[in-house]
This record gives sequence, C-alpha cells and structure tokens, in this order.
Amino acid sequence: MKYSCQKGTKDILPEEVYKWQKAESAFAEICGQYGYKEIRIPTFEQTDLFLRSVGDTTDVVQKEMYTFEDKGGRSITLRPEGTAGVVRSFVENGMSSLPSPVRLFYNITAFRYEKMQKGRYREFHQFGVEAFGAEGPAIDAEIISILVAFFERMGLKKTKLCINSIGCPTCRAEYNKILKDYFRPHLSEMCEDCQSRFEKNPLRMIDCKEEKCGAIAAKAPRLIDYLCDDCKAHFEGLKANLEALGISYEIDSGIVRGLDYYTRTVFEFKSENVGSQGTICGGGRYDGLVSEIGGQPTPGIGFAMGAERFLLEMEAQGIEIEKDQKVQLYIANLSPETQIEAQKLAFGLRKQGIGCEIDLMGRSFRAQMKYAGKTGIPFLLVLGDEEISSGKAKLKAMADGTEKEIELSGIADAIRSWNA
Repeated sequence: MKYSCQKGTKDILPEEVYKWQKAESAFAEICGQYGYKEIRIPTFEQTDLFLRSVGDTTDVVQKEMYTFEDKGGRSITLRPEGTAGVVRSFVENGMSSLPSPVRLFYNITAFRYEKMQKGRYREFHQFGVEAFGAEGPAIDAEIISILVAFFERMGLKKTKLCINSIGCPTCRAEYNKILKDYFRPHLSEMCEDCQSRFEKNPLRMIDCKEEKCGAIAAKAPRLIDYLCDDCKAHFEGLKANLEALGISYEIDSGIVRGLDYYTRTVFEFKSENVGSQGTICGGGRYDGLVSEIGGQPTPGIGFAMGAERFLLEMEAQGIEIEKDQKVQLYIANLSPETQIEAQKLAFGLRKQGIGCEIDLMGRSFRAQMKYAGKTGIPFLLVLGDEEISSGKAKLKAMADGTEKEIELSGIADAIRSWNA
C-alpha cells in the first residue's frame, strides 16, 4: 500500500527547512531582545476552552476545529490557534503573580479543517506573542514593533500596517444596536451564517467573506465612530506611540479579526507586493479573556503569524534566505583501514565544532572526489596511509583549488583561520 500526506498537511523537506530554521531563530532572538520568554503549550485542550475564548459564532468553532472524544469520554480539540492555550497556562500556573507585564512568545503547530488555498494548510505553523498585565497603549505599540523588527531582520518589505479599534463591551453593546438596525432590512439577502450571527454577534457580519454580504457590510456604520471616551483615548494613545517609534500605519475600520475575544486595538500587516496582496499576520487586545476562562481580570494583547504565509510572502518578494553550510570538511579515504581513521578524525573534529562528512558507501576514491564536488562542502582532505603515518595532510579549498599542508591535529584551527 502506498501512503501519502493527508490533505492539508505537508512535509517540510531538507532543501527548504533551513528557511524555517532561519525565521524561527530570528523570531526567537528578537522576542528575547524585548524580554519575551518562550512558552510551549499542549497540542490539544478540552473543547470548552476554545468555545469560551475563540467564540461559538466564529468560523473556527463552527466549521474548522478538529474535535473528538478521547477514551475517557472527554471532548478534546486540537488547538486551532495559540492564544487560548497560553491564557489557560497563564491562569493555571499562577503567572499573574509574576512582575507585569508577563511577556511570552511561542512557535507552534495548529489545526483547522478549512478550505485548501495556497499557503494555507489544515496543519499549519504559527509564531506568536502574548503580553499580560499592561492596560495602556504603549504595550500595543511594543507588540506591533516586534513585527516591524522581525520583518526588517528577515529583509521583508512592501508591508502595510493597518489598525482599528473595536471598542470595549460598553461601547460595543450600543454599537450592536446600531448595526442591527442597519442589517435588518438586508437580512434576507445575506448568507445563513450572517443570519445566525445577527442575534448572537452582529459584529461578525462585517467580516463575512461572502461577496454579497461583503457588499452590504461595506456600507455599514463603523464601530470606530461610536467608541466610548476611554476607548477613543486608548486608540489615540496607540497612534501617538506608533508615530513616536516612526512606524507608519493606516486606519482600516473594516478590521474586526476573526475571533471573538478581541477588544479595543486590532491590527493587521498586509502585503503591498503586486501578486501576493493579502494579510501576513494580525492580532489585537483581549482584555476580558483571562477572566472569561477563570482568572482574575487581566489585560492582554498579542499577535499570531502563519509561518507558511510569511515564507510564501518572502518568496513572492524575491527575498533569498541564505543557506548555512553546516558541513565544512569532506574527508576522503583510500582504503578500508583509512576509512576507520577518517571516522575517528571526523568524530574528533565534530566535537570541536567542525562539521564533517566521510564516505560510508564504499565508494572508490574517484567517486568520493565526485561526490565531494557535488555537495558544496568548502574543504577537502585526503587521508591515506602516508598521511596517517606522518600526521600531516593537504587541506584543499574547493572554491579555488588552493592547498595547504597542515598537521592533522590542527585541522580545526586551519579551517577557522583559512581566510583570516
């Protein structure tokens, strides 16, 4: 029987995994510079966590979650996003007692049963950050600036920051009445999902992807025009902080994000690259989420970015990610006896931090030379009986054919100092 990847999953092969590693290490380094510490959360949680946090009117909960009953009869869900699990961990592990703000970042796989599109999978990867305890807009700007720094580190350009405020429960309650009055005459023209959301969460109707609904929603009153005084002040503070950091932005009153836990600040980074325009990542504030799942009232904010979507955007903009050459030396041998010595030599060099390869296929000397030339390994050393007895060998730079005779005990130093 022939097996293949399940629909919506993908093997990340050696010839591309280095791109992931570069992005992951750059993201972790930048988060560390801001004081964010890594958290690792379980792949699955009890289903109710996502119902309470993500929202039962969202597409994620209604259509996309991988939910099953385990052998103990419990309803379990593979995580569709990272925030809910991080917030659960924050509450469960008593992190509210830590000095505020509590800054966390993660690099996870997540799962959503959704329609397949380019760069969108059912098992996908997310980089994300979450910060707890800070009420003011300065932390919102800090979160956004992490993405700006990451994009600059990776060389990504042609992006646009779009911001909006979706208010707090107080101003949103008043706005929902206004929104219902607007949508009510159009309700029969709208999709079943929007008709269902009309009573439960009319704000979700603005984010509908159906063309006919989108056309109606485009003319709806915008929440940003109905913010309470506190939410207005917070939004003005965010803009002032971004301007102080020199971060350009646009106000997009159509951004509401796809999950119910958001309050006040929401934002997205969008591509301005011709041919790949779309949302690269997004996030926002969720001041009521910690208390919603059992913790003390604690403000929070974060973002998530799909790794697949990010790397696809890098490719679309023609930005090359440099491939590291981990193996620096190929040791060719001339006989079975010298093959053992080559193995010993390579083992010792690896301990010194020099990546090595030797022949393990029983190739002829000529075949070993051919293989070494194909791999791109920068240095070559031939090990025969003479080299072993004398303790000396010639180290060859494959790029230009230059050779130097060196002591076998000094290979590591010779490679490190070759171009010094």
